[in-house]
Amino acid sequence: MASLDSLDFSLFRLSTDFCSPFAIFVQAQGCIINLILAFGWACAAFVRNREINRIKKSMRNGNNFAFLCHDISELEHSNQADLPSVTVIMPLKGFGEHNLHNWKTQLTSLYGGPQEYLLVVESTEDPAYHAVAKLITELEDSVKARIIIAGLSTTCSQKIHNQLVGVEAMHKDSKYVLFLDDDVRLHPGSIGALVREMEKNPKIFIQTGYPLDLPSGSLGSYCIYEYHMPCSMGFATGGQTFFLWGGCMMMHSEDFRQDNCGVVSGLRDGGYSDDMTLAAIAGAHKKLISSPAVAVFPHPLASDLNFGRYWNYLRKQTFVLESYVTKVNQVMNRALFAVHCYFSWGFVAPYCMAVIHVAAALRFRAREYSLEEMDYSSGGLTMVWILATCTLISLFSMWNLTRIEVLLCNILSPEAPRLSLASYNWFKVFVAMLVGNFLYPISAIRSHFTQSINWSGIIYHLKDGKINKIHRIPRRQDVAPVFTDLGGKHLYGKKGMPTKGSFLSSLSKRLFQWRQPKKSE
Repeated sequence: MASLDSLDFSLFRLSTDFCSPFAIFVQAQGCIINLILAFGWACAAFVRNREINRIKKSMRNGNNFAFLCHDISELEHSNQADLPSVTVIMPLKGFGEHNLHNWKTQLTSLYGGPQEYLLVVESTEDPAYHAVAKLITELEDSVKARIIIAGLSTTCSQKIHNQLVGVEAMHKDSKYVLFLDDDVRLHPGSIGALVREMEKNPKIFIQTGYPLDLPSGSLGSYCIYEYHMPCSMGFATGGQTFFLWGGCMMMHSEDFRQDNCGVVSGLRDGGYSDDMTLAAIAGAHKKLISSPAVAVFPHPLASDLNFGRYWNYLRKQTFVLESYVTKVNQVMNRALFAVHCYFSWGFVAPYCMAVIHVAAALRFRAREYSLEEMDYSSGGLTMVWILATCTLISLFSMWNLTRIEVLLCNILSPEAPRLSLASYNWFKVFVAMLVGNFLYPISAIRSHFTQSINWSGIIYHLKDGKINKIHRIPRRQDVAPVFTDLGGKHLYGKKGMPTKGSFLSSLSKRLFQWRQPKKSE
């Protein structure tokens, strides 16, 4: 009995302590963070929904190809013949359950101008090499694509090395270069939309987009989804942004040929993250980064994405803040590090306090204590109700943005299987928000003190913000990881085998023949 009284007293003291001015501030901060998130997602939803309305209006006016462009006259051969040449560079590593479909959407784009695809792998031993070689053979009548063997990186990350090898091999007449990750599922008109924006505003330095995560059901996949959703606000501007996603980046080819602003040297000489490095270069030279409203891409996550792979992914995301190009970039990364850590635990702390308040209230009622006798303040429960209300508003805003992005993706890819919100578990989303925000500072602090990261079996060591040492783990199953993080890709395992062509492939071939596009020599 004494132990129960001691528990009651402890709960009481904790609950009343959490009604102190500082505790009220922390709880109010949690409410404010939720409302800020809700407002940001509402703004992003407005921009995406505005694009949906534009497409629907164009369809009502008789343009059945509004998912490709708003003005149907742009599809006439005379206009298509004047489109600039684009080189698409796809750095590949490993083969997973969604890669084949993603590659098909990239290779069968309905862009009518000259284009070439350079698929860059580290070696022929990579399972991606055999899978994509068969796919290229299948599409050889409609796609100009070739595989390039990049070899091992020595001064930068393997992904950046593959990208730069692709740049060296691109056609001399290429006007734009588009870097695509192998987890990007393009819409038929995505390349055309990016090119139109570049042509309308030559001052654009980099054109980018952002993924819409499709969770597979595991907690790890929902943690990935909740991590990306706050970032999506910065990409749903319909124009200028300060953010950059390495999965989709279109740039002027001449910037790489001439090493303008040091884009090549900045990446090659110790570059770890392609998007963080290029975003820093753009900021240093006051260059424009843009993200059109249609640049949102379905990103299905691996069906067996476990919590360990999520943790490894989070480690890589926090590790990028340890890399930098200039001292200003270093200061900005440190500030982002501190702010993100502060708000992550600032988001979680109010819920911990709320649990104490609710537990104390339930315990007091169960033991038939009088709140007046315990001198218990109801301020704590009031804050719990306010926090719960703000949380519901935030989750509703996140749901609404996801709903609109799902609808936009369905409109932009009319031939693809319909995406749906039915599979989303919003209780898991909330749990993932707590778990992800709790773990972020831990991962960030660990990244800061280790200054090294294991990326798909390659350990990178940083010094002064740049890679100065690369160590490759021997390819033994008992030592090296056999899967990458999000896609569940086999790195050293069984060679992937492509399946039969999709409807998009046949549609692409028919429209290619109808418009008779030029191809680079």
